[in-house]
Amino acid sequence: MADKYFINEDFLLSNDTARQLYHDYASEMPIIDYHCHLPPVEIAEDKHWETASELWLGGDHYKWRAMRSNGIKEEIITGSAGDWEKFSAWANTMPKLLGNPLYHWNQLELARYFDVFELLSPDTSKDIYDRCNSKLGPEGISSRSLIRESKVAAICTTDDPCDSLVHHDFLSKDNSIECKVLPAWRPDKAMMPENSEMFVGWINQLSSVSNTEISTFDNFVEALSSRHQFFHDRGCRLSDHGIETFYAEEYTGRDISSIFDKARSGVQLSADEINKFKSHMLYLFGVMDAERGWVQQYHFGALRNNSARLFEELGSDIGCDSIGDWSVAAPMSKLFSRLDKEGKLAKTILYPINPRDNELVGAMIGNFQDGSVAGKMQFGSGWWFNDQMDGMIRQIETLSQLGLLSCFVGMLTDSRSFLSFTRHEYFRRILCNKLGKEIEAGILPNDVNLVGSIVKDICYNNAVEYFDFGI
Repeated sequence: MADKYFINEDFLLSNDTARQLYHDYASEMPIIDYHCHLPPVEIAEDKHWETASELWLGGDHYKWRAMRSNGIKEEIITGSAGDWEKFSAWANTMPKLLGNPLYHWNQLELARYFDVFELLSPDTSKDIYDRCNSKLGPEGISSRSLIRESKVAAICTTDDPCDSLVHHDFLSKDNSIECKVLPAWRPDKAMMPENSEMFVGWINQLSSVSNTEISTFDNFVEALSSRHQFFHDRGCRLSDHGIETFYAEEYTGRDISSIFDKARSGVQLSADEINKFKSHMLYLFGVMDAERGWVQQYHFGALRNNSARLFEELGSDIGCDSIGDWSVAAPMSKLFSRLDKEGKLAKTILYPINPRDNELVGAMIGNFQDGSVAGKMQFGSGWWFNDQMDGMIRQIETLSQLGLLSCFVGMLTDSRSFLSFTRHEYFRRILCNKLGKEIEAGILPNDVNLVGSIVKDICYNNAVEYFDFGI
């Protein structure tokens, strides 16, 4: 597209070497999206959308958060307002997002999937809305067409141990989709004895799907192990844990059994009991992952559901989460050291949400590399509030200086939207621009082939080697 447009072929590429790295090495590499929240049912059914609002705004708490900041009423954001009213409200917000990564992401999405290069604003909103809608409907853009157009080789969804994985079963037998769609194990509810009502209800679900009577903690572990194998048999090779912080309290087996019995009985647990239980569960899940050769991921540091008002009205994942502040180094080290000493430390990816923890993670991963695989311990891509230009650059710089950037397994979407594959392009452009600047400044060798091969590895090849997806 002509250079007059904001989104053009050299978007974010500020020097000749960056442009060469991106266009010759990065741009055509396939995508492995090893962590996202896409609903597998929407891939299995090849979902179509009727309007741009349904596709673009539905479930996107990033956009909801921005619109609230712009003074837009909740009825228009998540309520009963019509699709055009919601889109119009988003278009009103877009010009006020300059400097926010949402501006870049959304203009990229418009350009890549709708051939819309004009800037979204109140003045252009109706025309852009109509043009986007003309590409939707029963014969238009679908979940699978977006996956295919984005050159996605593998997708890992996020799935509860109680999920049936019926849609993954369907997709594994569907030869019409070339992309691998695999489950990823997210057992967070197994670690929440503090919420007795939810915990007991979830145990009952687990009992039913695993065909295991759960009356003791040992039964609980048996049922979880059975589901872990169930996931493995359906191609799962990753776990993911959304935790506030790491837990590594001292405990006995008797402690854990007693805490489990109390939680099942609805007895309120002390903070010490809760932390002991979480400590043991993190350890157990680590052992399970190691025994089956999985990769374990830890997303840590989010302070969730800050607005009691909106949580009561809308529930979780609605744009009211923030950056938390917990001490993480000591328990993280203690957990990994225990697993490592026992030969049960799986390949591990760490995602801090608090940027103050970047150097902590960059240094920590070096303690537990064991020569078994390049980059066994990973400092994951910039997550959530760090999923923006400065956050990505800080992550790249930290990993470069404290570890091996060349072994990095690259970007992911962490998104519920099929339009978010452009985040891989965004990351690749930022990566190439940074490396290009450093070549031209003499910080890196003036060897584009050398650096370009590393770019290709980060974009795709390292993930192929790291994850056991059969690609």
